[in-house]
Amino acid sequence: MAPLTVFSARACPFAHRTRLVLGEKQLEFELVEIDLQNKPTWFNAVSVYGKVPALQHDGHRIVESAIINEYLEEVFPETPLLPKAPAARAAARIWIDFANTRFVPAWGSVLRGATEPQREAGRRDLEAALEYIESAGLGQLSGAGPFWFGAEPSLVDIAFYPWFERWAALEHYRAVPVPAKLERLARWRSALSERPSVKDTENPTSFYLERYAKFVEPPRQAASA
Repeated sequence: MAPLTVFSARACPFAHRTRLVLGEKQLEFELVEIDLQNKPTWFNAVSVYGKVPALQHDGHRIVESAIINEYLEEVFPETPLLPKAPAARAAARIWIDFANTRFVPAWGSVLRGATEPQREAGRRDLEAALEYIESAGLGQLSGAGPFWFGAEPSLVDIAFYPWFERWAALEHYRAVPVPAKLERLARWRSALSERPSVKDTENPTSFYLERYAKFVEPPRQAASA
């Protein structure tokens, strides 16, 4: 089998997704860490968007975490991370789209919003997204299991999890905890945190607090002459 090369950045939640997929499938790969603040010039030849994650495999270069993860699912079907039934697979893709278009933007607005009205709108959207996950996702699809589709994690679980590992930044800087009333979500989060794939890629809370400080602290003014 042709070797896998993954271009990643430690702080990037999208790259984190792909590393979780690789971990769940127990695939060997070469990891190339990219400094997103000082990207090497050659990286634009690897990633057409200049972003991580990017995957190089068997002569192909693939970008965007959701696309990379489905590629890995198709090429390495062992340890499947999508349901078998077409309707269930469609449901999984809808939830991944929900993560990308609703949940992640709301999370980002809470942290990075430049004004309080922007942050408050993000809080409302994020709360609505969490409640929808609790009721329509985990509440209806997971059955007795802790994950989206039952006893084993899927690409859906992986699509959401990196932002929950980083949630300490929302609590610290914006005083936004995950509501305690969302019991299924708490169970899901706890179960995923025990996965070897998560333990192998996790960062300490202090890393995220330092990483996200620049989004919430005013820039320092240069001293006058």
